Amino acid sequence: MGSMEVPSQGPEVIKVPTSQYEFGANYIDPKLMLIGRIAPDGRLNGRVKYEVTENLFAQMNAQLTNEPGYSQGMFNLDYKGKDFRTQCQVGNNGFYGGNYIQSVTKNLSLGTEGFWLQQQRKSGVGFLARYDTKNMVATGQIASTGLVSLSYVQKVSNKVSLATDFMYNHMSKDVTASVGYDYIMRQIDHLGKIFIEHKSSCKFVAYLTISVKLPVAKELR
Repeated sequence: MGSMEVPSQGPEVIKVPTSQYEFGANYIDPKLMLIGRIAPDGRLNGRVKYEVTENLFAQMNAQLTNEPGYSQGMFNLDYKGKDFRTQCQVGNNGFYGGNYIQSVTKNLSLGTEGFWLQQQRKSGVGFLARYDTKNMVATGQIASTGLVSLSYVQKVSNKVSLATDFMYNHMSKDVTASVGYDYIMRQIDHLGKIFIEHKSSCKFVAYLTISVKLPVAKELR
């Protein structure tokens, strides 16, 4: 558990714990999925996904906070064809987006995406590629906003997977990279991640029934 030093008016230094905890519950059945998480500071995250037809899905994500103007919501409509899939997005603050990805070969897919922020009068387009086999998935993305993103996931065994990702922002010159793992025990899913900023996190998911699971996450600095 780490702590952050906060300046004070006196000679003493105030240390504030920086570890974060979340508690959540999931409900999943063949057509409906409900996911909710709440943090100690009162942030509430929720996700609803509903299968309208065999190929059409509706999804809503929301984050509610006590701070005015920081709550967010997003509605997605996904359509999956035989060898392609497309998505339309509408969010608060005048956000509109969409993407399309097409299977070129058995393992290779190419796609494009775009967005428009009405309030900020900003837009962007991006291109992406995905290559996957039975035991690995590699993705790459480049956008007009200056973002370059790469990721790779390798399945080591039926219970263990390793992953790494890299992100570069040309505008801000920020670089982020991380490596992680996913280890599935009998009824507990253990996930971990290490960032280049020396921050680590872990997550345990206990499966109570087929439809209900309770995740607990912890982050250390």
